[in-house]
Amino acid sequence: MICMLVAGDAAAYRALMLEAYGAYPQAFTSSVAERAAMSLSWWEKRVAGPLDRLLGAFAGEELAGIVGLAFEPREKARHKVTLFGMYVTEAHQQKGLGRQLVAAALDEARRQPGLKVIQLTVTAGNDAAFALYQRCGFIQYGLEPLAVRVGIEYFDKIHMWRELKGQ
Repeated sequence: MICMLVAGDAAAYRALMLEAYGAYPQAFTSSVAERAAMSLSWWEKRVAGPLDRLLGAFAGEELAGIVGLAFEPREKARHKVTLFGMYVTEAHQQKGLGRQLVAAALDEARRQPGLKVIQLTVTAGNDAAFALYQRCGFIQYGLEPLAVRVGIEYFDKIHMWRELKGQ
């Protein structure tokens, strides 16, 4: 079941994202250390905040996957939304949950008046995620070299986008 997270889901969201940051440090701009230092109230505000929407995939009571939408506060950019924080736990990967999360995010974005474009970044070399986003209608429009540094290694980010009309 995929649904919008609420403040009461903040602890589960925090645990899932700390797992994600640890498992795939090159995929996220935030680090485990940075986010682990944040109070639970910070996570609650993130879940309930006015500019982000977080969708969770639940397997029973367990939060098995997550995806976020970040809305633009600036007037001239309010037609765009950014998909962020996509993660599915290892136990639930390869079961179509990632595609369901992206589809749910697209549906949620389409319900927002005035939105025309959804964009995201994916780490170059993450072929599974890149292919998923392509299957969901995203196309590459750029490459950001040296976008993320993990230790002494640098990783490029692929910029992708799609229009929100249609499927």
